Amino acid sequence: MHYLSTRGDTTPRQFCDILLEGLAPDGGLYLPDHYPQISTERLAGLRQVYASQGYAALAFEILSLYIDDIPAAELKALCAKTYTPEVFGSREIVPLKKLEGDLYLEALSNGPTLAFKDMAMQLLGNLFEYELKRRGEQLNILGATSGDTGSAAEYAMRGKQGIRVFMLSPHGRMSAFQQAQMFSLQDANIHNIAIEGVFDDAQDIVKAVSNDLAFKRQYKIGTVNSINWARLLAQVAYYFAGYFQATQQAPTLRAGASSLPPEGAAPALGRPGGGHDDSEQVDFTVPSGNFGNVCAGHVARQMGLPIGQLVVATNENDVLDEFFRTGVYRVRASADTHETSSPSMDISKASNFERFVFDLLGRDGAQTRTLFTDALAAAGQFDMSGNAAFQQARQRYGFVSGKSVHADRLATIGEVFERHGVMIDTHTADGVKVARQHVRPGVPMLVLETALPIKFAATIREALGREPDRPSRFEGIEALPRRVKVMPADAAQVKALIAKECA
Repeated sequence: MHYLSTRGDTTPRQFCDILLEGLAPDGGLYLPDHYPQISTERLAGLRQVYASQGYAALAFEILSLYIDDIPAAELKALCAKTYTPEVFGSREIVPLKKLEGDLYLEALSNGPTLAFKDMAMQLLGNLFEYELKRRGEQLNILGATSGDTGSAAEYAMRGKQGIRVFMLSPHGRMSAFQQAQMFSLQDANIHNIAIEGVFDDAQDIVKAVSNDLAFKRQYKIGTVNSINWARLLAQVAYYFAGYFQATQQAPTLRAGASSLPPEGAAPALGRPGGGHDDSEQVDFTVPSGNFGNVCAGHVARQMGLPIGQLVVATNENDVLDEFFRTGVYRVRASADTHETSSPSMDISKASNFERFVFDLLGRDGAQTRTLFTDALAAAGQFDMSGNAAFQQARQRYGFVSGKSVHADRLATIGEVFERHGVMIDTHTADGVKVARQHVRPGVPMLVLETALPIKFAATIREALGREPDRPSRFEGIEALPRRVKVMPADAAQVKALIAKECA
């Protein structure tokens, strides 16, 4: 398997080359030169693997389709090391819960930092450590976070040999719990940098540093944001896991119950009554700001997973919803990026969106480069409403979208807790609100949970009049000493800091 850039660079590269590189040299994002196809028979085989061997084995099967420069036995061991009950809190790893009718939650937030980012980041940490040891090299990871990527990356990389992490975040824009998770870490290889601006300012710095090829090579800069293909690839596996759960017990799963059987029992195969139909469709709703999580669903769908709709749920920062409704991708300025109660989606430039547009344009790197460099630089937007590819996009790729605002979040959190006894976070509430607008009768709709409610306690108190549940290991985290440096939104100053720490 070789990888190419969305902006036209077709130099053959294997997985481990791009694992450590992040952005392509031409500023584009890496994608495989083709999506491996999963036949109905192969899908049935993957169902059997998941049922009998669990999530780690399923992840290995998906990853091995894209990674052929790590020996299979070693890749399998890395997956087994990553996806364990000890790390993710249960043998199910990503259990499915029914809310009502055809609406389900896929729980992705049981990892070390209580956010879905752990699903990929824990694997990424193990992959980095493995490859760096194999090469005898070191890596300086530069990332930007709007809330959850940072803590997930830092918890995955802390103490790892040969790795330093420089994580940028928008100063004062994350929840108190999110800040405490990151800034309380005292590990010598973790460096937190609070940027005076919004997430997009931090993300722009990451891209500017990555595009300085001389600096990138001198200081061996890598990324853990979802611009890194390895992270996005890891997320593809839980779409398959959700699909298998939703199509095995969906008609009889009671509200609030896990779709997997008790400890020690293997998941049943097929719907009650015997057999299963692996052409049956499932829909997914994904709260999304940077388009990484839902882009993994796009990849799964391109591989042949029977996904009907991919529903993009945004908050007040609705650049993605606007595109799927109108065909116009319009980047907002920092001053026009709203500070909301679902802050991890307070994003106005969706970095991973370029991967989808590349596919939408028939993998034309020149056209993609023109849109994401010339058009955005000149006008801050591009318009695909008249493009035939966009007109076919909904049918061909299954994308629809919707928007949720603060009042919607409060109402949804309150209603879900009152009716089902399930407490959801603000981003998941955005997903549930939008999902309800797109549920199709008889088709399971899976909302990807993004985080546990404790990460956004202020809004939970506003919605429910009570404190969210807090895992015991996080008691008193907000009062711990903090290690963070506040800096202006200046790439040159960030580069100077990296150079100093690496001296």
